[in-house]
Amino acid sequence: MNSATLVNVKDLLEADGLLTADHLNQLERAVCSSQLTEVRQVVGELTRRYESGDRSESLMARGGVGAYLLARQTTADKLLSGVTRDGIAMFIHGQCLTSLNRAEDAANRFEDAGKAGFDPIGCALRRAGAIRAFGKIDDAEKLLRSVAASAASRAEYSFQMGCIWADRGDALTAVEYFERAVDMDSHHSRALFWLAAENSLRGNDDEAIRLYERSLSRPPFFTGALLNLGLLYEDRENYKAAAFCFRRVREYDPTNEFAHLYLRDIDAAQDQIIDEDQVRTEARMKQLLGRPVTDFELSVRSRNCLQAMDINSLGDLTEVSEQELLSGKNFGETSLMEIRELLTAHGLRIGQHLHKIHSREHIIDQSMTPEEQAMMNKLVGDLNLSVRSRKCMSRLNIQTIGQLVSRTPDELLSSRNFGVTSLNEIRLKLGEVGIRLRND
Repeated sequence: MNSATLVNVKDLLEADGLLTADHLNQLERAVCSSQLTEVRQVVGELTRRYESGDRSESLMARGGVGAYLLARQTTADKLLSGVTRDGIAMFIHGQCLTSLNRAEDAANRFEDAGKAGFDPIGCALRRAGAIRAFGKIDDAEKLLRSVAASAASRAEYSFQMGCIWADRGDALTAVEYFERAVDMDSHHSRALFWLAAENSLRGNDDEAIRLYERSLSRPPFFTGALLNLGLLYEDRENYKAAAFCFRRVREYDPTNEFAHLYLRDIDAAQDQIIDEDQVRTEARMKQLLGRPVTDFELSVRSRNCLQAMDINSLGDLTEVSEQELLSGKNFGETSLMEIRELLTAHGLRIGQHLHKIHSREHIIDQSMTPEEQAMMNKLVGDLNLSVRSRKCMSRLNIQTIGQLVSRTPDELLSSRNFGVTSLNEIRLKLGEVGIRLRND
């Protein structure tokens, strides 16, 4: 923003009278610009005046709207709760209450804003969203349909319909509505957030990053979008951009524990010293372990036995025990000696990597009850892990809970971008179902 478009923040926030749409646009521009610090200072001063006893409508309305745009929801709620005449401020208060998960209060506030004369259709759409948020999906849809003739051309209408379909489990139709909302309003933050999250869930990280970035083009900046974008940046090893996102979250919410933990993980990752010799050694080992057993001179019996047990590479041989090999049909001591000699010649041994997970679809342990076996065979997706932890599970090819609990904490922490934050989350989620990691 150049000097010609600078906003007189102090005059704007300390003026008397009702807020207008132009006032709101000016404040949004100021928050998105180099004037962010100035907005913080003036909002802080208005908050102090409120706490000292100043209850003028204009102070509560303008200070509350400013706090909301700064993502200071608790402060915004405190200031805006006393506003009774300013329709825009009451509408913003409804949005604030939605962010605070007070959906019923939000629905009432949007209704009040409409009665105060602020955009009745827009208030009805937001009220429908709040009604849906406290579980009355059919009532929300009924309200949306009642204003469809006037509202269908609005991005917010498509967004709210998308939320209805998402809550009913039809992700495909929901995405169509969210895309329609973005087509109508390229800066519709919440529609962009939903689309970004959906793309991230499906592994489309490039598109997810692009959409999260667009969702942050207009305040208030949702901490969820900043955290998720930071995690995607970190996964790309773009630590500078990730740290910027997490620090911005701390600016808006100094008590946000996730931002603190993620920053700590980034600092730890950047402090690691890369040993080039070790990297080359690991690369050579990876190549060796990937060599197929058919590359080596083995007896026909040994070759056929390994094929029957779905053991195809040297790496597979390091992930099974001698007992497992001997349990194979026609696999005897002679074949075992042959395999031992082959691996020894390459500096390897049978069972060397037993801690790694076999690529089996199911875990079968005769000592487990049927219920315990069923738990082990559940997908890790059932644990409802965060974006970061899901990425780590995918990178480690861990698909089931059984595969996860056979890992030790140290094995998980050795994975790239898997830090203490993710480990603690895994422990918490497993604890909720009464199980834990190996050796934990």
